[in-house]
Amino acid sequence: MSDISDHSALPDDELLAAEFVLGVLEGADRTAAQRLYQHDLTFAAMVADWERRLMPWAAEIDEAAPSASVWNAIAAQLPGESAPRPSIWQSLAFWRIFALASTFAAACLAVVIYLGTVNQQGPLIAAIESGGTRSFVATVDVKRGTVAIVPASFSADATRVPELWIIPDDGKPRPVGLLRADATVTLALTPELAEFARNRATLAVSLEPPGGSPTGAPTGPVIGAGKLTSL
Repeated sequence: MSDISDHSALPDDELLAAEFVLGVLEGADRTAAQRLYQHDLTFAAMVADWERRLMPWAAEIDEAAPSASVWNAIAAQLPGESAPRPSIWQSLAFWRIFALASTFAAACLAVVIYLGTVNQQGPLIAAIESGGTRSFVATVDVKRGTVAIVPASFSADATRVPELWIIPDDGKPRPVGLLRADATVTLALTPELAEFARNRATLAVSLEPPGGSPTGAPTGPVIGAGKLTSL
């Protein structure tokens, strides 16, 4: 190996090729040598020659396995392995979100069904009568949430006014509004009253003091009643 014993006698490019093969160059020097190796055929030939000349040395080096302490030191410098991520099916957050989404979807479906039912349902009508005498005729517009009351054979009372009530299945009258003996009156239904109307409630008319019942329940005589039915 006398041909490589005196590095000081080597030209600069030859010395650079030897250092490149040995792997002792770092940083900018190694980058420059790599670029020169890729673009300068003469330098590439020098590198190949040095690889050929140094290969016998590499063959003479005995293989040495690193000790356990070396491996432990390397492992200590490595980032720890993260715990395996749980499956999405095992995630509590996923099931909470899924439950909320399912509830929301069910609510949306209920609204769609509800609106579809409302839109498909036609007007409702009730003949408010007593003893064969019809005093008013009521028509409920489900889409608009209104009820129109047309007087039939009702005679006005100078001391009392007719008041309309809606009575759902629970039997408790709810006030809707005051009526007139000489003209049609259209009253708006609250969402609660509109819901009762869709459940085929009963409409009734009682005679109350001017301004309506002071108690929120009928106080005077009931002059007629009738069940809502579809037209």
